[in-house]
Amino acid sequence: MSEKKQGCFIVFEGIDGAGKTTQIRLLEERLHQEGRRVYTTAEPTESVTGGLLRDALGGVSRRSACEMAALFVLDRTFHNVNPVNGIQKMLADGYDVISDRYYYSSMAYQGSETDFDWVRDMNLNCPEIRRPDLCIFLDLTPEESMARIDGSRATHEIYENRERLEAVRKQFFRAFEALGDKEQVCIVNAYRPIEQIHEEIAGLVLDHIKAKEENQ
Repeated sequence: MSEKKQGCFIVFEGIDGAGKTTQIRLLEERLHQEGRRVYTTAEPTESVTGGLLRDALGGVSRRSACEMAALFVLDRTFHNVNPVNGIQKMLADGYDVISDRYYYSSMAYQGSETDFDWVRDMNLNCPEIRRPDLCIFLDLTPEESMARIDGSRATHEIYENRERLEAVRKQFFRAFEALGDKEQVCIVNAYRPIEQIHEEIAGLVLDHIKAKEENQ
Protein backbone atom coordinates (compact mmCIF):
# COMPACT_ATOMS: atom_id res chain seq x y z
CA MET A 1 0.00 0.00 0.00
CA SER A 2 1.50 3.35 -1.05
CA GLU A 3 2.13 5.99 1.57
CA LYS A 4 -0.29 8.90 1.51
CA LYS A 5 1.31 12.04 0.10
CA GLN A 6 0.99 15.21 2.11
CA GLY A 7 -0.91 18.04 0.45
CA CYS A 8 0.49 21.42 -0.57
CA PHE A 9 -0.06 24.51 1.60
CA ILE A 10 -0.78 27.57 -0.55
CA VAL A 11 -1.44 31.08 0.78
CA PHE A 12 -3.04 33.98 -1.09
CA GLU A 13 -2.11 37.51 -0.04
CA GLY A 14 -2.74 41.03 -1.29
CA ILE A 15 -4.16 44.35 -0.19
CA ASP A 16 -7.95 44.58 0.07
CA GLY A 17 -9.72 44.37 -3.26
CA ALA A 18 -6.92 42.47 -5.01
CA GLY A 19 -9.22 39.61 -6.03
CA LYS A 20 -8.12 36.86 -3.65
CA THR A 21 -11.61 35.38 -3.22
CA THR A 22 -12.15 35.01 -6.96
CA GLN A 23 -8.70 33.55 -7.64
CA ILE A 24 -8.96 31.09 -4.74
CA ARG A 25 -12.28 29.82 -6.10
CA LEU A 26 -10.86 29.39 -9.60
CA LEU A 27 -7.77 27.60 -8.31
CA GLU A 28 -9.89 25.28 -6.18
CA GLU A 29 -11.94 24.36 -9.25
CA ARG A 30 -8.77 23.80 -11.30
CA LEU A 31 -7.19 21.54 -8.70
CA HIS A 32 -10.40 19.51 -8.46
CA GLN A 33 -10.25 19.08 -12.24
CA GLU A 34 -6.72 17.73 -11.78
CA GLY A 35 -8.13 15.09 -9.44
CA ARG A 36 -6.81 16.67 -6.26
CA ARG A 37 -8.57 17.11 -2.92
CA VAL A 38 -8.71 20.72 -1.79
CA TYR A 39 -9.56 22.45 1.48
CA THR A 40 -10.04 26.23 1.46
CA THR A 41 -9.77 28.29 4.61
CA ALA A 42 -9.21 31.88 5.71
CA GLU A 43 -7.98 34.15 8.46
CA PRO A 44 -9.39 35.27 10.79
CA THR A 45 -10.82 31.80 11.45
CA GLU A 46 -14.23 30.94 12.86
CA SER A 47 -12.74 30.52 16.35
CA VAL A 48 -13.61 32.72 19.33
CA THR A 49 -10.38 34.63 18.75
CA GLY A 50 -11.28 35.01 15.09
CA GLY A 51 -14.56 36.57 16.15
CA LEU A 52 -12.72 39.13 18.28
CA LEU A 53 -10.53 39.97 15.30
CA ARG A 54 -13.49 40.39 12.94
CA ASP A 55 -15.15 42.72 15.43
CA ALA A 56 -11.99 44.83 15.57
CA LEU A 57 -11.49 44.82 11.79
CA GLY A 58 -15.10 45.88 11.30
CA GLY A 59 -14.77 48.74 13.78
CA VAL A 60 -17.14 47.18 16.33
CA SER A 61 -14.42 47.22 19.00
CA ARG A 62 -11.14 49.12 19.27
CA ARG A 63 -7.84 47.30 19.75
CA SER A 64 -4.25 48.43 19.52
CA ALA A 65 -1.94 47.13 16.80
CA CYS A 66 -0.10 45.04 19.39
CA GLU A 67 -3.35 43.48 20.57
CA MET A 68 -4.31 42.71 16.98
CA ALA A 69 -0.93 41.17 16.21
CA ALA A 70 -1.04 38.97 19.32
CA LEU A 71 -4.63 37.89 18.64
CA PHE A 72 -3.69 36.93 15.09
CA VAL A 73 -0.85 34.73 16.40
CA LEU A 74 -3.29 33.02 18.77
CA ASP A 75 -5.84 32.53 16.00
CA ARG A 76 -3.15 31.37 13.55
CA THR A 77 -1.90 28.77 16.02
CA PHE A 78 -5.44 27.43 16.37
CA HIS A 79 -5.71 27.50 12.58
CA ASN A 80 -2.74 25.14 12.39
CA VAL A 81 -3.39 22.72 15.26
CA ASN A 82 -7.19 22.46 15.35
CA PRO A 83 -7.67 18.65 15.37
CA VAL A 84 -10.90 18.77 13.37
CA ASN A 85 -9.91 20.76 10.27
CA GLY A 86 -6.66 22.51 11.10
CA ILE A 87 -4.01 23.11 8.46
CA GLN A 88 -1.71 20.39 9.77
CA LYS A 89 -4.47 17.75 9.87
CA MET A 90 -5.81 18.54 6.40
CA LEU A 91 -2.34 18.45 4.85
CA ALA A 92 -1.59 15.14 6.55
CA ASP A 93 -4.88 13.76 5.18
CA GLY A 94 -3.68 14.56 1.66
CA TYR A 95 -5.61 17.77 1.00
CA ASP A 96 -4.11 20.80 -0.68
CA VAL A 97 -4.85 23.66 1.71
CA ILE A 98 -5.51 27.13 0.30
CA SER A 99 -5.63 29.94 2.85
CA ASP A 100 -6.95 33.45 2.27
CA ARG A 101 -4.31 35.40 4.27
CA TYR A 102 -1.63 34.20 6.68
CA TYR A 103 1.28 35.72 8.63
CA TYR A 104 2.39 37.90 5.73
CA SER A 105 -0.75 39.96 6.41
CA SER A 106 0.24 40.39 10.05
CA MET A 107 3.65 41.68 8.99
CA ALA A 108 2.04 44.05 6.49
CA TYR A 109 -1.01 45.33 8.38
CA GLN A 110 0.02 45.27 12.06
CA GLY A 111 3.69 45.58 11.08
CA SER A 112 2.91 48.96 9.53
CA GLU A 113 1.53 50.22 12.85
CA THR A 114 3.84 48.68 15.47
CA ASP A 115 7.29 47.07 15.62
CA PHE A 116 7.71 45.07 12.42
CA ASP A 117 10.46 42.80 13.75
CA TRP A 118 8.36 41.83 16.77
CA VAL A 119 5.38 40.90 14.59
CA ARG A 120 7.60 38.92 12.21
CA ASP A 121 9.48 37.06 14.93
CA MET A 122 6.36 36.24 16.92
CA ASN A 123 4.96 34.42 13.90
CA LEU A 124 8.09 32.81 12.49
CA ASN A 125 9.36 31.61 15.87
CA CYS A 126 6.13 29.92 16.92
CA PRO A 127 6.76 26.17 16.50
CA GLU A 128 3.08 25.47 15.80
CA ILE A 129 2.73 28.00 12.96
CA ARG A 130 3.62 26.19 9.76
CA ARG A 131 5.42 27.88 6.88
CA PRO A 132 3.53 27.71 3.56
CA ASP A 133 4.83 25.82 0.55
CA LEU A 134 3.90 28.74 -1.70
CA CYS A 135 2.59 32.28 -1.29
CA ILE A 136 0.73 33.97 -4.16
CA PHE A 137 0.73 37.76 -3.76
CA LEU A 138 -1.85 39.54 -5.93
CA ASP A 139 -0.32 42.95 -6.50
CA LEU A 140 -2.59 45.92 -7.04
CA THR A 141 -2.16 49.67 -6.59
CA PRO A 142 -4.00 51.29 -3.65
CA GLU A 143 -5.90 53.47 -6.13
CA GLU A 144 -7.30 50.47 -8.00
CA SER A 145 -7.95 48.71 -4.71
CA MET A 146 -10.11 51.57 -3.42
CA ALA A 147 -11.96 51.79 -6.75
CA ARG A 148 -12.87 48.10 -6.47
CA ILE A 149 -13.84 48.37 -2.81
CA ASP A 150 -16.00 51.45 -3.38
CA GLY A 151 -17.73 49.69 -6.25
CA SER A 152 -18.58 46.52 -4.33
CA ARG A 153 -19.10 47.37 -0.66
CA ALA A 154 -21.35 49.70 1.31
CA THR A 155 -18.99 49.83 4.32
CA HIS A 156 -15.22 49.74 4.77
CA GLU A 157 -13.01 47.89 7.24
CA ILE A 158 -10.52 49.84 9.33
CA TYR A 159 -7.60 49.39 6.89
CA GLU A 160 -9.59 50.27 3.78
CA ASN A 161 -8.42 53.76 2.93
CA ARG A 162 -5.80 54.86 0.41
CA GLU A 163 -3.12 55.96 2.91
CA ARG A 164 -3.24 52.76 4.92
CA LEU A 165 -3.33 50.57 1.84
CA GLU A 166 -0.24 52.35 0.49
CA ALA A 167 1.61 51.71 3.75
CA VAL A 168 0.43 48.10 3.87
CA ARG A 169 1.53 47.37 0.29
CA LYS A 170 5.01 48.68 1.10
CA GLN A 171 5.10 46.48 4.21
CA PHE A 172 4.20 43.39 2.21
CA PHE A 173 7.28 43.93 0.07
CA ARG A 174 9.33 44.59 3.19
CA ALA A 175 8.13 41.26 4.58
CA PHE A 176 9.04 39.40 1.38
CA GLU A 177 12.49 40.99 1.41
CA ALA A 178 12.99 40.08 5.07
CA LEU A 179 12.05 36.45 4.38
CA GLY A 180 14.48 36.29 1.48
CA ASP A 181 14.91 32.86 -0.06
CA LYS A 182 13.54 31.07 3.02
CA GLU A 183 10.07 31.04 1.44
CA GLN A 184 8.70 30.92 -2.08
CA VAL A 185 6.63 34.02 -2.85
CA CYS A 186 5.24 34.67 -6.33
CA ILE A 187 4.15 38.22 -7.11
CA VAL A 188 1.30 38.26 -9.64
CA ASN A 189 0.04 41.37 -11.41
CA ALA A 190 -3.64 41.59 -10.37
CA TYR A 191 -4.50 44.45 -12.74
CA ARG A 192 -5.39 42.11 -15.62
CA PRO A 193 -8.36 40.03 -16.81
CA ILE A 194 -9.43 37.45 -14.23
CA GLU A 195 -8.83 34.42 -16.47
CA GLN A 196 -5.35 35.60 -17.41
CA ILE A 197 -4.43 35.95 -13.74
CA HIS A 198 -5.87 32.51 -13.01
CA GLU A 199 -3.86 30.82 -15.76
CA GLU A 200 -0.62 32.25 -14.38
CA ILE A 201 -1.48 31.17 -10.85
CA ALA A 202 -2.56 27.67 -11.93
CA GLY A 203 0.72 27.19 -13.77
CA LEU A 204 2.75 28.30 -10.74
CA VAL A 205 0.82 26.08 -8.34
CA LEU A 206 0.78 22.96 -10.49
CA ASP A 207 4.51 23.26 -11.16
CA HIS A 208 5.14 23.63 -7.42
CA ILE A 209 2.95 20.63 -6.55
CA LYS A 210 4.76 18.49 -9.12
CA ALA A 211 8.17 19.47 -7.77
CA LYS A 212 7.10 18.82 -4.18
CA GLU A 213 5.67 15.39 -4.92
CA GLU A 214 8.79 14.38 -6.82
CA ASN A 215 10.77 15.09 -3.65
CA GLN A 216 8.43 13.27 -1.24
